[in-house]
Amino acid sequence: MRISARADYAVRAALQLAASPDGGPLKAEAIADAQEIPHKFLEGILNDMRRGGLVLSRRGGNGGYRLARPAGEISIADVIRVVDGPLVSVRGVRPPDLSYTGPARSLLPLWIALRSNVREILEGVTLADVAAAELPDSVSALTDAPDAWVNP
Repeated sequence: MRISARADYAVRAALQLAASPDGGPLKAEAIADAQEIPHKFLEGILNDMRRGGLVLSRRGGNGGYRLARPAGEISIADVIRVVDGPLVSVRGVRPPDLSYTGPARSLLPLWIALRSNVREILEGVTLADVAAAELPDSVSALTDAPDAWVNP
């Protein structure tokens, strides 16, 4: 699975909003500077997040962006889906829409299992969890595996 720059930036921007001390609006420039995200790229991402119902925006001197609902109600999966679409696809196709024959037939259940595991992790972690550095035990346990941090 590959996490796009767009998805990474969106999650980081959402976390910056989640960590806003008073929940008040933050300017796009402030988010871009804090997370080292190219400002113009971030503007497009924030617009997608606004259209997707994750953030609210207000113009003016006291304007900016803020989360549309509490950080504990927004999963990492929600953010990724808004900016990138489905969490798992094969050649741009969702796994249930695929079919294979012969020795490749068991690929479909493999892709479905992969999607299920990705969903379980990304839907089970909220912006509040990450912002507070309190990942669910099931996720933390995965990082404790001996090979978790090693690139094969």
